[in-house]
Amino acid sequence: MFTPLATAADFGAALTRARKGLGITQRELALSIGVGERFIVDLEAGKPTAQLGKALAAAKAAGMSVADTAEIVQDWPPARPK
Repeated sequence: MFTPLATAADFGAALTRARKGLGITQRELALSIGVGERFIVDLEAGKPTAQLGKALAAAKAAGMSVADTAEIVQDWPPARPK
């Protein structure tokens, strides 16, 4: 399923869902990428100043696929059936 992530809060919510889907804690996710638990807490809370490299590492460790969807977004939202 494609879910557009337009804000830091959107990213944080998606990361929370992905992490919980794996059944791991914020601490476990933090340890897996070598950051403090506070970073994951802030990231999941939608803190807009989180470092992108660490945010992408957290996403990958939580099983998220982050991709350039510029072409898909141009067609978003899908046309409603008539």
